[in-house]
Amino acid sequence: MHGLSNPRFRGIFPVVPTTFHEDGTLDLASQKRCLDFMIDSGVDGLCLLANFSEQFLLADEEREILTRLALEHVAGRVPVIVTTTHTSTAVCAARSRRAQDMGAAMVMVMPPYHGATFRFGEAQVQAFYQGVSDAIDIPIMVQDAPAAGTPLSPAFLARMAKEVEQVSYFKMETAGAANKLRDLIALGGEAIEGPWDGEEAITLLADLEAGATGAMTGGGFADGIRPIIEAHRAGDKDEAFARYQRWLPLINHENRQAGFLAAKTLMKEGGVIACEAPRAPWPAMRPETRRELIDIARRLDPLVLRWGR
Repeated sequence: MHGLSNPRFRGIFPVVPTTFHEDGTLDLASQKRCLDFMIDSGVDGLCLLANFSEQFLLADEEREILTRLALEHVAGRVPVIVTTTHTSTAVCAARSRRAQDMGAAMVMVMPPYHGATFRFGEAQVQAFYQGVSDAIDIPIMVQDAPAAGTPLSPAFLARMAKEVEQVSYFKMETAGAANKLRDLIALGGEAIEGPWDGEEAITLLADLEAGATGAMTGGGFADGIRPIIEAHRAGDKDEAFARYQRWLPLINHENRQAGFLAAKTLMKEGGVIACEAPRAPWPAMRPETRRELIDIARRLDPLVLRWGR
């Protein structure tokens, strides 16, 4: 029986960036190289079409293309989570079913919302997740992210974990994530199969201390972050602390300065992908921010700067 003490998935599952040509069209050759690099960097799994994948800039047809390409190219080397968020229960359920049919190991879903003001209460949110759960046979990860603007209390999340069959993983990106994870685990127990850290590992050590068993980070340097998780899991907190202190400047620069462009910039610099540009209207990274990112990374010598050279 799967649960908190026996999870199906744990470790580091970074977000896969979406690669474009300079004209904004999908660069599928670079996308495959990106996937290969990320697997070589030591991930335990991958996540597609998250916010750090620029999912909000993709057409539905492109989502299908990217999901199929990634799952076929990964070919079972690591488990893959597919983000299927949509405001509509029916659309999210259909997306989730297609992802499952293509080979996804899990789907990640934000609570339903739209724009700055369209929100739903707990009864509607639970019914939404129930509708998605009824359509699939794989786990659902609830993405508790500020972008949704929907309050999700630990008590409500624990109740869904107990009452909605596939709701069993939780990615915490909100303020005070560590204490929210503690409360969630205390209230949900074994029903909380996967309490996970989010937000590019900026709160990783605190979240691991709180009981997080997984982390969804940026995609550029899993080789630096995975040893932190492994040291902590082995009970070597001094080693985990030392490794976290070493990589924290890069984690911080990604989370606070460069954002979702950090992974693609590092991959372009290291010859993994051909183009680091976002899709319009998102602005390119400022040259100063890019220079600082590469300077910090070079001091750490991550695989991303060597993989394609």
